[in-house]
Amino acid sequence: MRVLTVNAGSSSLKLRLLDDADELLGSAELPASGGRADDDELREALDDLRGADAVAHRVVHGGTRFTGPVRLDGEVIDALRDLTPLAPLHQPAALEAMAAVSVALPEVPAVACLDTAFHSHMPAAAATYAVPLEWRERHALRRFGFHGLSHAYASRRASELLGPTSEPLRVVSCHLGAGASIAAVEGGRSVDTTMGFTPVEGLVMATRSGSVDPGMLMWLLQYGGLGIDEVSDALEHHSGMRGLAGSADMREVLAAARAGDESAVLAREVYLHRLRGLIGAMTASLSGLDALVFTGGVGEHSSEIRVAAARGLGYLGVAVDPQLDAASRPDADVSAPGARVSTLVIEAREDIEMARQVRAVLAGS
Repeated sequence: MRVLTVNAGSSSLKLRLLDDADELLGSAELPASGGRADDDELREALDDLRGADAVAHRVVHGGTRFTGPVRLDGEVIDALRDLTPLAPLHQPAALEAMAAVSVALPEVPAVACLDTAFHSHMPAAAATYAVPLEWRERHALRRFGFHGLSHAYASRRASELLGPTSEPLRVVSCHLGAGASIAAVEGGRSVDTTMGFTPVEGLVMATRSGSVDPGMLMWLLQYGGLGIDEVSDALEHHSGMRGLAGSADMREVLAAARAGDESAVLAREVYLHRLRGLIGAMTASLSGLDALVFTGGVGEHSSEIRVAAARGLGYLGVAVDPQLDAASRPDADVSAPGARVSTLVIEAREDIEMARQVRAVLAGS
């Protein structure tokens, strides 16, 4: 079964065609506004990528209803649209892409692959917020988690690279990109993660703050002269590395830090402090650690971040060989000789995970 994967973002539409062995047959990246690409460009791209037997759409939010991949029909699409308030930046783009691709490929079955689904069966202790029961029941408040497709692939790929184990493999998967999250995965199942009800919680990111004291936000609203929209926009778009160092690009921040820029040095250290701390927290959720995985743009390409993070994790059994790491390309084991925990750099391949899920759904239909 050849699968066309569709990944809609706010400014681009990424298409990949995989054969039944998950080999890449072709790809295209089209400029798009909220997932909507120019019709002529989309038709041309799909013509170049012709031959798909199924379509996989990456959808950020499945809410509490969709806890696994689901074949698209009118009812499912309406339900996904109803979830837009939970992911206002991402859900509309995916829905636009579904509409556009279905017009071009009306006879090809399509499946929604949800980023939240991988975390939907976390233990209640990890998923539950300590807020009033009335709130939780009325609004279905819980830690949803995100980047599930990436964490699912990375943890499974780690298992393939390391081979069979006598006990379920305990993996801490670090998806470090513009958005960033960590997942604790045991035997292929998510048991904890750092993002929560929204993708703002957890790690310091490119433009998102990560976790902050909610009391501070209440203070800003009550006494700081700021409005809800201003606070929301700042946490999402003007915080993180941009707020600390003036740039959302990790490469620029690290270069400035090496040159001695004080703001960049602080940004780097804040990023690493939160990264190390949450790796430790995810390890605690697993009661131990067998493999530490780095994936995503920063995770795959920044040896400096990987080595610096590992330097503070020796107490967990993590040790990275700096020379090996600097020369590595995904997929690679960069552990120092004798390290108790394997440290792996794995290419982010949500498309392979999406194709796997599509085949499973359609085989059972």
